[in-house]
Amino acid sequence: MLRCYLALLLLGVIWGSNFIFMKWSTALISPMQTVMLRVIFGFIPLLVVAWYSKQLKVSQLKHLFHFAVMSVLATTFYYYGFVAGTTLIPTSVAGLLSGSIPIFTFISAFLFLRKDRPTFQMFIGVIMGFIGIVVSARPWEGAEGVNVVGVMWMLAGTTSLGVSFVYAQRQLSPLKLPPLTLATWQTGCASLTLLILTDFSGITSITSDLKTVLGVVIGLGVLGTGGAFFLYYYAIEKLGSVKASGATYIAPVVAVIIGAFVGEDMNSSIVVALVLILGGVILIQTGGRKAPLS
Repeated sequence: MLRCYLALLLLGVIWGSNFIFMKWSTALISPMQTVMLRVIFGFIPLLVVAWYSKQLKVSQLKHLFHFAVMSVLATTFYYYGFVAGTTLIPTSVAGLLSGSIPIFTFISAFLFLRKDRPTFQMFIGVIMGFIGIVVSARPWEGAEGVNVVGVMWMLAGTTSLGVSFVYAQRQLSPLKLPPLTLATWQTGCASLTLLILTDFSGITSITSDLKTVLGVVIGLGVLGTGGAFFLYYYAIEKLGSVKASGATYIAPVVAVIIGAFVGEDMNSSIVVALVLILGGVILIQTGGRKAPLS
């Protein structure tokens, strides 16, 4: 079990550090180009390792529909929402909003898994989380506040990933396929889709800055996509969808620390939003009904 929680810790750190790499990339190329490069450079190492370890089989093609659905929910649309959002808002706020993933995972699990009825504590957690989202967006500041479109893109990506946790638990976990196999098929489907949809005009602009290239290839690609999806499926298999989404406890904290380090404004609303969102997530994750003693 310790290994599972260490995987969650590492996943949270990787997710939290992704936002600054997105910000660097979209200063030079488009959000769609950023997503395409991220997925391609995440898929290549996964493919090499999966092929070498003989974890890819023709018989797995019968599950192609589920791989394709996951490639949209947990890769293409999720990544695009986060990249498009991070382009418009500070990385610290983007990281805060990513912390709401377990809230949307819980809502999706309640709607589609129907395992347990929500408790009053869980309901309070959801309310706290949404208040935290509002505080981080600061709509009362009007045009001087956080870009609303950026917030909406972040929440769209967050919702998509939250639904993907539930879809993976319901449709893919029963298949008992190795995490590496699932991650490779998912990113492979997403790579093909993005290669078709992406406009390559001006994409070579990224080569003008080595820091950005390394951030996209290693930070977003190899670690943020390839490594993250391997850990993601491993965590879902071992812990279930709601607990696995707990990796997002760490991501907002990492994003806020990085935002402060690069000179972003760290005002009181960010701290309050962080406390509310993480507090809401904790209430949700600890608020399940206790199993009766036998």
